[in-house]
Amino acid sequence: MGKKYLARLAHLSFIKAILVTPAPRWMVLIADTLIVAFCCNATFLLNGQGLPFSDITFQAGVITLTYLIFSLILKSYQYIIRLSAIEDMYRLAMLVSLSSSTLIIGCLIFESIYGSRNMSIWNICIIAGVSFSLMMSMRLLMKYIYTLITGAAGNRKPVIVLGTSINSFVFASALKNETEGRFEPVAILNKSDKHYDSTLNGIPIIQFDANSTKSIFEKYHCDTLLFMSTQIDLMRSEFADSFLSNGIKLLMLNQFEEFEVAPTNDTLPTMLSRYVRDINIEDLLGRDTIHTNNPHIVQQIKDSVVLITGAAGSIGREIVFQIAALGAKEIVLVDQAETPMHDIHLELEERFPNAKTHLFIGDIKNLPRMEYVFKTFRPQFVFHAAAYKHVPMMENNPSEAILTNVIGTKNIADLSIKYEVDKFVMISTDKAVKPTNIMGASKRIAEIYVQSLHFHNAKALSQRHTRFITTRFGNVLGSNGSVIPRFQKQIEAGGPVTVTHKDIIRYFMTIPEACSLVLEAGCMGYGGEIYIFDMGKPIKIYDLACRMISLAGLKVNQDIKIVETGLRPGEKLYEELLNDKERTIATHHKKIMIAKVQTYEFDEVSKSVDLLKELAESDNNTQLVAQMKLIVPEYRSNNSQWENLDKQE
Repeated sequence: MGKKYLARLAHLSFIKAILVTPAPRWMVLIADTLIVAFCCNATFLLNGQGLPFSDITFQAGVITLTYLIFSLILKSYQYIIRLSAIEDMYRLAMLVSLSSSTLIIGCLIFESIYGSRNMSIWNICIIAGVSFSLMMSMRLLMKYIYTLITGAAGNRKPVIVLGTSINSFVFASALKNETEGRFEPVAILNKSDKHYDSTLNGIPIIQFDANSTKSIFEKYHCDTLLFMSTQIDLMRSEFADSFLSNGIKLLMLNQFEEFEVAPTNDTLPTMLSRYVRDINIEDLLGRDTIHTNNPHIVQQIKDSVVLITGAAGSIGREIVFQIAALGAKEIVLVDQAETPMHDIHLELEERFPNAKTHLFIGDIKNLPRMEYVFKTFRPQFVFHAAAYKHVPMMENNPSEAILTNVIGTKNIADLSIKYEVDKFVMISTDKAVKPTNIMGASKRIAEIYVQSLHFHNAKALSQRHTRFITTRFGNVLGSNGSVIPRFQKQIEAGGPVTVTHKDIIRYFMTIPEACSLVLEAGCMGYGGEIYIFDMGKPIKIYDLACRMISLAGLKVNQDIKIVETGLRPGEKLYEELLNDKERTIATHHKKIMIAKVQTYEFDEVSKSVDLLKELAESDNNTQLVAQMKLIVPEYRSNNSQWENLDKQE
């Protein structure tokens, strides 16, 4: 009944206004002064030993004035009264200590001069103790009333906080005490054996038990677990499945460095609640984020002209943004997709209004058009992200895969030499390793051409020459055509979620990670390298689908079914970053390695690529694919119409 009454009070506009608006400083000062005056008069009346009323009034006035002076000096009235805590207690302790000490010293000086005391030292001490207690009690009472009323009115969401360290306990306590918060911690779920069966700030600490997860949350009438970003590694393990499988929603508090500055005396403190967000599948990737911290990246990119092909694609646009953040002199965006280019232009104007950018609509297959952009802007860096990448689509259109992924790459690479580009960084794929499809094989041929061109050009020129660098990526979360958006749409539509095979596995990385690696490779590369990096453990696509369904608060194969559709043309169960004959060497970054791959003579490669172009332009697909298999002997088609070419060998 009490909480219901408080809730009704809290919804009254004038009550809410009083609670939300910090009390004026002069009101707090007057309240403290009245408390001291009351304590003085009460003490003298009860322990005044028959003092005349005029003496009581005089002594009470002196004591009250002393306290008032020190209040003004120490500014003990400036803190928001309903948020008073340790700092406020310290200020009040200083106030009564200095005031009473001053009065006692004054009393002793008076006694040494006139031979008698003008007031009792004992009374001064009593007044000090009682005044401190009442002033602090007033602050705590106001805070308690405010917490009760705002908590009742705010309809806070009950949550259980994951406790693995002292920071977790502080976090839970802060959530409970914050003003106008969104969450009400009802328990702390302790992962360790410490602090079991105890309480913190009135919040019970309970021991985690995977077998009783559901009953724990039902006991506290809660369906949400809240944890800190520093605990994400734990949540990436099977530990998270204990909650997801029981329909428990997961929320995460972002890193502390993202918080706003500390509040001033006139403002409310920043609420932790505003930094709590829903967890997404990227958070549960199961691998550490790769960070690059190379100051040479800034030195090389800053004040340089940078050209990015495929700039409107998922990887390309992120490279554009990271290049803009590094302060490039000019950024040339090349893509044939009109609408995405328009969208990225608007976003660039909003995020980087001072960046000098040029939007160039064109197809990398169109050599004269590409030469015009090189001749016009004279780039120093080229990041080549343009490519066809959908495996089943390219399996049915091999000529287009060759013309774009191979001949388009050849055009950009050749122009980079002609117009003296410093560095050319090509984005490849793990599907280029032991390719089983047209797309992967076309990217491997592009790798071979770029690498052989580098060594050929380096031999021909004894002085400055273009350095060609290749990076291989796994699957990128959130990219166009990524499995994540497709699963999300299928879940929103009520299912089913389709996977090609229950055992299919893939490596995953985020778009910012991929692009930071591109920049790192562009910085550290001397030319001719193929960079790969430690992508952690591969992830089963079926398990990924299960987690996404659970994150949506649904049950696998009850609310949303998962259906196997069979491997698509050219698709294989697992991807590799290196083939059997390749090895790696370390770099200065422990997560980034250089693949030692077979190299080829440029003259032979150039003739083979020219033949591919002729076959592709004539749409002679059978001979085209056969020629691809000659260039890449390890290319073996899988679940594809081109498998018969392997049998003929």
